[in-house]
Amino acid sequence: MKVTVDRHSGFCWGVVRTIEIAEQELAGKGRAMYSLGEIIHNPMEIKRLEEEGLKTITLSDMEKAKGQTVLIRAHGEPPSTYKKAEELGITIIDATCPVVTKVQERIRRFYLDGYQVVVYGKKEHAEVIGLVGQTNGEGVVIKSLEEIDKVDLSRKTVLFSQTTMDKPTFYKIKQELERRVAELVVGSIEDEAIGFHAKDTICGQVSGRDKKLREFAKANDVVIFVAGRHSSNGKVLFEITRSENPRTYFIEDTPELNADWFDGIETVGVTGATSTPQWLMESVKKVIEEKFEQQPAAA
Repeated sequence: MKVTVDRHSGFCWGVVRTIEIAEQELAGKGRAMYSLGEIIHNPMEIKRLEEEGLKTITLSDMEKAKGQTVLIRAHGEPPSTYKKAEELGITIIDATCPVVTKVQERIRRFYLDGYQVVVYGKKEHAEVIGLVGQTNGEGVVIKSLEEIDKVDLSRKTVLFSQTTMDKPTFYKIKQELERRVAELVVGSIEDEAIGFHAKDTICGQVSGRDKKLREFAKANDVVIFVAGRHSSNGKVLFEITRSENPRTYFIEDTPELNADWFDGIETVGVTGATSTPQWLMESVKKVIEEKFEQQPAAA
């Protein structure tokens, strides 16, 4: 049985940057540091960093970190979080993904110019909370065409997207708003410093995986998709994978592997979300190779 790890999978560069910042801070200080929310939606990577001294807290727990150091993860935070940290004497290590930072800046500029800000995304997602925070909580969040009625169609409007959402739905929403709103602007980023060029604010490392992931799924008899169950990006990419290969199975860690999945199989692909560490996918590959012997296919 041949087991292959998808070479296009693994951390996006924003997550790589965040993890590197955390590791550098932990190594340099030699003491505990707090992460405001899970640094990444992957329980195995969280456990690894916890062993190095990273502690996870929620916004309501910030007083526990009074006078300490708190890391802002790649998703970013609204201005109110920075204000609260200042009041508590907390030192902020800002590891917000540079793409998310740029989206926040653009949203704030349009809001101050009097635009109604519409964000295509998931209202409770950490990144979206940070984006809407740039509008004093006045931004409108929609996740489907059916929710367009939330938008005040009489106002000049700018449309942005959570960076990990899918392009097809975003552009359907854009087309419908163009049809119904007299003055509509689509938020975009053209920034040489971070190497991001797009007519929207959807991360290319997420949307760009679509085609390669479909090819990888079709090239294998079985696909093991490794991700944290709370990963928004993981859910999207898993559904893409499964649409091309029905024998795609979602796991967080190796104990969830099932021998029945590999009965009579010749090729197995291991892939994951942009929040799935490479070491974990390699571990899954190793366990499959060592534990699940290939069963001869039926004649």
